[in-house]
Amino acid sequence: MTGTSLIVSIVPKGRGDTVLEASVHAGAHGGTVLFGRGAGVNEQQKLFGIPIMPEKEIVLTIVYENQSDTVLAAIVKAARLEEPGAGMAFEVAVEKVVGVAHLFGPAA
Repeated sequence: MTGTSLIVSIVPKGRGDTVLEASVHAGAHGGTVLFGRGAGVNEQQKLFGIPIMPEKEIVLTIVYENQSDTVLAAIVKAARLEEPGAGMAFEVAVEKVVGVAHLFGPAA
């Protein structure tokens, strides 16, 4: 079986679909979008003196290792991750995956 990687993309609320579409167009089979809040040195916004915790979308995408560079590059380009405040993405090696039969075909 070919190795797999998990690409984690964290982007401002409303940009998750952009990441998901770019990753599928680059060869991924789909992804999962989660919602969260973030805080960082570049996110010190306030409303009437009350700190605002910016809402984020976290996109989890499992891909074959040989696809990861292509998919990650597509995500960086589509979400403009090289711009300040646009978000971030990173890749993690995955040892085992279950429950994604469409990725690996029937069990041997």
